[in-house]
Amino acid sequence: MRRAVVLLSGGLDSAVTLFLAKKKGYRCECLIFDYGQRHLREIKAAGDIAHTARCSFKILKIDLPWRGSSLLDKGTKLPSSVRVSECQSVREIPSTYVPARNIIFLSFALSYAESIRAEAIFIGAHTQDYSGYPDCRPEFYRAYDKVIACGTRAGVEKKPIKVETPLINKNKAQIIRLGRRLDVPFELTWSCYRGGRRQCGRCESCYYRAKGFREAGILDPQKRL
Repeated sequence: MRRAVVLLSGGLDSAVTLFLAKKKGYRCECLIFDYGQRHLREIKAAGDIAHTARCSFKILKIDLPWRGSSLLDKGTKLPSSVRVSECQSVREIPSTYVPARNIIFLSFALSYAESIRAEAIFIGAHTQDYSGYPDCRPEFYRAYDKVIACGTRAGVEKKPIKVETPLINKNKAQIIRLGRRLDVPFELTWSCYRGGRRQCGRCESCYYRAKGFREAGILDPQKRL
């Protein structure tokens, strides 16, 4: 069976990506990052999702002491849903952008994938993702494929590991509809930038989650909890 490393954050995008990779016939090894984010709630969610999908997972703790993001610095205010709606047309990069996060995550995933001879790395990035993060665009992943091809043993031996971005051109509503068809346990996912027992409904991530479910015409199961 083909093997793949799946970057699993605990959010709905990565959960859909995991279940899609499984449907494609991959044996999935999930990689979950504890990188100093504001809370550990999403890490628990990721573990619960991996367990439900019957996939093994590793939690990798890394330190980003220079911060540079409101997701890492509790003294920095998180953007609210009001601010998001005001700036949708501007497409400015929000304070929740973590400098080079996907490059860092993919580098760890690539090392892991090469060590276990996996054929692919799956990541749930998409172009709509949170006001246009620069590391969620198709051109970034095309460039990273070139890095793999020329900077790894697998690439040099003409067996490059492919970075798979199956959600890249989908919006949130389309992702949610796909997840429903795949029986993704959305009730286990966590999107909120804040911790706590319930999602706040006010931060940027909650805004996009609610908008996606509304446009998909599906009730968010988190609202029943």
